[in-house]
Amino acid sequence: MIKLTGLTDEARFALDNVAEAATSLTTPNIRLGVTGLARAGKTVFISALVHNLIHGGRLPLFESAASGRLARAYLKPQPDDAVPRFDYETHVAALVDERIWPSSTHQVAELRLTIEFESASYLARKLGSGRIHLDIVDYPGEWLLDLPLLGKDFRTWSQEALAQSHDSARAGLADNWHKRLNETDPLAEADEVIAKQLAAEFTDYLRACRADDRALSMLPPGRFLMPGDMAGSPALTFAPLSIDPSVRLPKNSLGALLERRFEAYKKHVIRPFFRDHFARLDRQIVLVDVMAALNAGPGALRDLEAALTEILQSFRPGKRSWLSSILTRRVDRLLFAATKADHLHQSGHDRLEQLLGRLVGRAIERASFAGAQVDVLALAAVRATREAMISRNGEKLPAILGTPLKGETVNGEKFDGESEIAMFPGDLPENSEALFGNGKPIDGYGAEGSDDFVDNPLRFVRFRPPRLEHTAEGMTLSLPHIRLDRALQFLIGDRLA
Repeated sequence: MIKLTGLTDEARFALDNVAEAATSLTTPNIRLGVTGLARAGKTVFISALVHNLIHGGRLPLFESAASGRLARAYLKPQPDDAVPRFDYETHVAALVDERIWPSSTHQVAELRLTIEFESASYLARKLGSGRIHLDIVDYPGEWLLDLPLLGKDFRTWSQEALAQSHDSARAGLADNWHKRLNETDPLAEADEVIAKQLAAEFTDYLRACRADDRALSMLPPGRFLMPGDMAGSPALTFAPLSIDPSVRLPKNSLGALLERRFEAYKKHVIRPFFRDHFARLDRQIVLVDVMAALNAGPGALRDLEAALTEILQSFRPGKRSWLSSILTRRVDRLLFAATKADHLHQSGHDRLEQLLGRLVGRAIERASFAGAQVDVLALAAVRATREAMISRNGEKLPAILGTPLKGETVNGEKFDGESEIAMFPGDLPENSEALFGNGKPIDGYGAEGSDDFVDNPLRFVRFRPPRLEHTAEGMTLSLPHIRLDRALQFLIGDRLA
């Protein structure tokens, strides 16, 4: 585990926790962190979770809802006035009315959902209010990749970033940045124009790594691709340099300037995020877009594994107790979820969970050892497809039915965003090592009617959100899902017992 705090930090955390505990005496609260790397579905997950709780969604595995003890759920003003509110209403309108996926997470956002329920315990019903605040904290997973930088100096980070840029999965993406580096003398006098050029070339390289055809995940510093209101600030105007370890950087040199800005980034960007948001979490769900990495190939999967391993070293797992929850907060329940499970037939969900377990295996061991409860599941917070069996050459094959997003291509056919198709998305292998390039090639993808229905490489298509169903009385149902109820039960079910 990376050491991110000192005695002063821990003392401050304890004081903040005591103050927060005092305000939660009448109505307890849970701070749930929701994160994941780009396009993992954080916004969709939060929107669907809140929509289903508010509108009485079908949640058979969420015990308090299934047993009828869940009275109601409603939104309240969030407790942190300096944090942007999660724009729930706009995101749900995009999903339900426009049938488009809402915009991605680019900053920390927060939402408070108050849940009223009847406790299953007679004593708890007499003593408690039967109400709890669920404070949902949405933040980009890319920012977690910054936390390990707190334990590195500029030269160490530069060496690691340069070595990584030569990886086969990144071949050719860093050529322009490398060319600029070769023309740059770290010992030369500091020059703002050169610093900006280096930062721009480095950012272009990171952006190319994140493109769909590569889908790479190890992309720190996180604010370079998600700068928000920091765009153009000196704290984001630096880049790795090739520096001889034995060379001392003159005070007014370019190298010293970029080194100083790297340290400023750690002080003014990373530490406040950790202190104000990350260190205050009680529960955490990490959403993982395994499908995008599968589309891009073994290199992307290996990169995703490295990113998740790096990210999860920063968590503070531990067993919950009354005293520890006041003095020092620990994440006592940690859920890893492979999103977009609706892109696979349900017969492949077990293998998807196994693959995710392989990706986060080391993190699971560490969190479990620290006393936290950990789970892994495949889910679709909003289910965009239906399942069916189709015939192919006299053989019945499990398929999914859905409307591909406009511009998606299947076997050379580009879709208009309105036509529904039946698709056999392929089977994940029993041995997940094959997907990392350590076994036989993976086959099994194609649209119904194509000549290569089974023999093309595994690939997944993006679908539009579904049209909501209606009851016989004309009432619109809540957003459909796969295992959202299981996620809810694991994350908060014990607090509604």
